[in-house]
Amino acid sequence: MAGSEYPKLSRNTINRYKGRGKYDYETVNSIVNSVPVLHVSFPTPEEADPFPAMIPMLGFMASFSNPSASLSESLDLYLHGYISSRLMRLGNSSPTGEEGLPLTVAATHLDGLVLALTPNHHSYNYRSAILHGFATPVTDAEEKIWAMEKITNSVVDDRWANTRVPPTKTEMTSTQILKVRIIDASAKVRAGPPGDDRADLKNDELRAKTWIGVIPTWTTFGQPVPSPENRVAKVPEHIVSFLKRENEEGQKNAVLAVKGEPSSKE
Repeated sequence: MAGSEYPKLSRNTINRYKGRGKYDYETVNSIVNSVPVLHVSFPTPEEADPFPAMIPMLGFMASFSNPSASLSESLDLYLHGYISSRLMRLGNSSPTGEEGLPLTVAATHLDGLVLALTPNHHSYNYRSAILHGFATPVTDAEEKIWAMEKITNSVVDDRWANTRVPPTKTEMTSTQILKVRIIDASAKVRAGPPGDDRADLKNDELRAKTWIGVIPTWTTFGQPVPSPENRVAKVPEHIVSFLKRENEEGQKNAVLAVKGEPSSKE
């Protein structure tokens, strides 16, 4: 794709609150790469079932052909799953020809609860992204293990190097990686205080009894709890530093959203 943003098509163009819509690679990619769970929707071949399937998955935006590519560049989405799962089995077929299995992927951060004078103006501060693309299985061994490492380290920094690697032949065989070529995507971001009607803001009685504002919201990682089988006395530095950074980053983004300022990029 040329340029620095996804094309605007009928399916990904933001229509309500158009000013909140963003199409640049960096915004979309940073949202996807900083959420712990992606929700992936895909068609099912059962004619009697009219509903598309949806499952939570681990995934990461990156480029195998250009590993040094930044978030502001066009990237592929890699999804991790078990070889016999329905999505992974469907990924080996292509109902639309040679392009791959069509997927819709959703990612969302909640940054705050926006409390207004009336229920109608209550909202959330949030960062969300929707992506559309075609998935194909990764068959190249080097690319597959590269993607597995990327996804593992997206859970906790440097976790791959701090475990038993490389994976065994059985682990490699039972794991499937889908590579999603993104066709289009968009993000929608809401930040700032509540927006109330002028008439309500002039109502002194209402304002005297109704608290308005934003409750900053972010995911907080707690103190690690060792497994009964754990033999390492001290929590490793790669975990400690990860927890510190993520907790600080989450709080900072939630506070920035209260002020109506853009979140920091990972």
